[in-house]
Amino acid sequence: MAKRKRLRYTPINTKLVRVLLPLCFVCIPRIISAQHQKALSTVLPVLENHFQVKFSYADEDIAPYIIDKPDLRKPLLRILAEIEEQTALNFRKLNQRYYVISPDIKGVCISIRDALSKEPVVGATVEIKGTNRFTVTDTLGFFRFDEVPENTKLLIRSMGYKSTEVNAVFPENPPCSTLLLQPEYEELEEVVVKQYLTTGLDKKMDGSIEISTERFGILPGLVEPDILQTIQALPGVESVNETVSNINIRGGSHDQNLILWDGIKMYQSGHFFGLISAFNPYLTRNVSVIKNGASAFYGDGVSGTIDMHSSDEIDSSFGGGAGFNLIAADAFARIPLTKKLAVHLSARRSVTDLVSTPTYNSYFDRVFQHSKITDIENQEVAEDIDRKENFYFYDASIKVLYNPHEKHQIRANALFFKNSLLYDESSSSASESKKSTLDQQNLAFGASLESEWSSRLTSYVNTYYTKYNLDAANYTLFTDQRLLLNNEVLETGVRMHLNYRLTNTVHLRGGYQFYEVGISNTDDINVPRYRVKEKDVIQNHAFFSEFTYQSAEKKTYIRAGLRGNYIKKFEKYIYEPRLNIRQKLSRRLAVELQGEMRSQVTNQVIDLQRDFLGVEKRRWILSNDDDLPVTRSKQVSAGINYNRSSFYTGLEAFYKTVDGITTSGQEFQNEGQYLRTSGNYTSKGIEFLINKKTPHYSTWLSYTYAINTYNFDALTPSSFPNNLDIRHAVSFAGTYILHNWKIAMGINWRSGRPYTTPQQGNEVTERQTGNTINYNSSNSDRLPQFLRADLSSTYNFALGKKVNADLGIAILNIINKKNTLDIYYRLENDQSTDIQKVENRSLGITPNVTFRIFF
Repeated sequence: MAKRKRLRYTPINTKLVRVLLPLCFVCIPRIISAQHQKALSTVLPVLENHFQVKFSYADEDIAPYIIDKPDLRKPLLRILAEIEEQTALNFRKLNQRYYVISPDIKGVCISIRDALSKEPVVGATVEIKGTNRFTVTDTLGFFRFDEVPENTKLLIRSMGYKSTEVNAVFPENPPCSTLLLQPEYEELEEVVVKQYLTTGLDKKMDGSIEISTERFGILPGLVEPDILQTIQALPGVESVNETVSNINIRGGSHDQNLILWDGIKMYQSGHFFGLISAFNPYLTRNVSVIKNGASAFYGDGVSGTIDMHSSDEIDSSFGGGAGFNLIAADAFARIPLTKKLAVHLSARRSVTDLVSTPTYNSYFDRVFQHSKITDIENQEVAEDIDRKENFYFYDASIKVLYNPHEKHQIRANALFFKNSLLYDESSSSASESKKSTLDQQNLAFGASLESEWSSRLTSYVNTYYTKYNLDAANYTLFTDQRLLLNNEVLETGVRMHLNYRLTNTVHLRGGYQFYEVGISNTDDINVPRYRVKEKDVIQNHAFFSEFTYQSAEKKTYIRAGLRGNYIKKFEKYIYEPRLNIRQKLSRRLAVELQGEMRSQVTNQVIDLQRDFLGVEKRRWILSNDDDLPVTRSKQVSAGINYNRSSFYTGLEAFYKTVDGITTSGQEFQNEGQYLRTSGNYTSKGIEFLINKKTPHYSTWLSYTYAINTYNFDALTPSSFPNNLDIRHAVSFAGTYILHNWKIAMGINWRSGRPYTTPQQGNEVTERQTGNTINYNSSNSDRLPQFLRADLSSTYNFALGKKVNADLGIAILNIINKKNTLDIYYRLENDQSTDIQKVENRSLGITPNVTFRIFF
């Protein structure tokens, strides 16, 4: 009999059962489900084989998805619909055999509001990260993007608020979701008018205009955001000869403008002798234009300030772009090397010496008219002379960005640009050939350190070196005469200041600036032998301090400061008070009061009308505190403006006096051109602007009325109209944005500037030492009115997932109006009695086309 095996009883751990039993109910279905789930990348080939179809897709679009194993007994369309429910993909049928798979594209709509006041944030910039697509919020704080992929990141920025990055939200039904922006308290000066004229132009609390090239929209006649052309759209800013090298702010001459690039003073501003800005807009991120009431931080610039800053951000990924137009080709790159180190590069070169385009031909006719190169009436030019010119320009910049610590930023940059002209004359009859040259270049280096020592105290130190050279060699055919001309400017400087936030409403700033500037001028003639070289150096020490107050409700803004200059060479102290006040009278109505005193020791003069081949006549010189005094200005302005979301209107009156100007620095083309006497001018007038804007369009009308009068005691009469006296100037324009299209049209009109005519019946006085022209009273006649209509349009489109492109066209002077910019008179030679009338004309109809890519 078999022995029965005894069973052993083991008690069940009831506590363990209570833990494991629920896990079984959870895990077992998941394990079973996992056995029935497949990667979409493995499912699609099965469907292709079973249903005899083909799918077109990007591997990265389908890689993340795991789906339920499809039932192949179901129809294909039902299976695809089930896959769409499980993924963010869209299947589009091309024909019976082919399907395209793409990310499910949806729309995003968000209402942006102030986190404290809950008021709409108007004009905030919303950018789809990694693309060139952006928009701005409307008058209710809303924005919408159509066709946005899932997992899209949005970067939202607005002056006075912290930049915010969010995921796109795809609401099934309205209303849109709401996002609250947190105010940024470190920046006292906020934008009070967003989208001033066009996207990317903003009016700040202190009355200055800020241009953001990153957000720049479009202006009539500009196919690309040319910085110095753009500022001419502002009321009170003109260029009497259509160039960026002669910008007149409230009646002042170009040399009276302080032009800064990353804190470095620039003595050259244009390519093609003034028709194109020399500063690459795709790395020059922000530009501030100040007409009055500048901070005590700024020296020089008795007429105005143009302060340019390149990008200061270290990007997380590589970015850049390249493009070309009918004048030049360029490229730029922002290269992050580490999280703390980056390099920004840019380069541009003209194609004018390689190919002749309609734009180049128009520019050439405008620049070289009545110069030695094209002037057939010049005594040096004969019919059997062959003339050839070779012209080109280029510029390049590099910037190193290093953040050794989160509270310290080091920046170092360099900029170089050059204009080069080679003029070749040859005579087939005499078998002679002579080559004349003209080179204009600017080299600049700078470095800065910005530090945050506490939540209240920050410091800034900047040092720079800038060198400007203008060299010409003018050879005369059929003779051995050679004329060498040189103008060189060398400036080094350092500037430092401390910012202290006393309270949330009061900021204090104090600092010191030192610079040394040396200027030399050389004239060298071989026959008859003559050589003269003049060189002078001035050192300037300046201390400045100011306080800024902005009320918590942002109704009151006050900035008051004092700058004290000590010019060592003259042992002279010059004190310059500055004042800027803005007061809101109501929610939409505000008044402004600005005043300043400024001085400068550098100016440009004209010795001969045909200096530098007749193309560039101006030379930089230094004050000597005698017949070239220190130039000093006083200015006051008051205005009132009304701003209601999409509507803005403003009226401003100004009064400015500038002492210490000289006749040789004012481009006189009458008897005054041979004198060097000092005097002053007074400019007074009003500026009016009305601007209506919506998210899709902006239209504006501006009008400037000004009276600009010289006073030179040594001349008769002593008081007469300024050479830059433009009594009336009107600009009317509009821009329209529809999806990826931008279009702009505009009209500019102004009254004629003054000029001087010879005395009828007594035109010439004959002398053994040389004949001279007898003129009527200075500037007693006026040029005809100026009228120009411009058009431009751009289209943005995607070339790939991370590559976008811009295609644009612009037409300057679409009506081909022959505007007269200047008239002056000259004798063929100093023994002639025949007077030549020289009439400089504006650009004719000038088309330009651009194509750019951004990545």
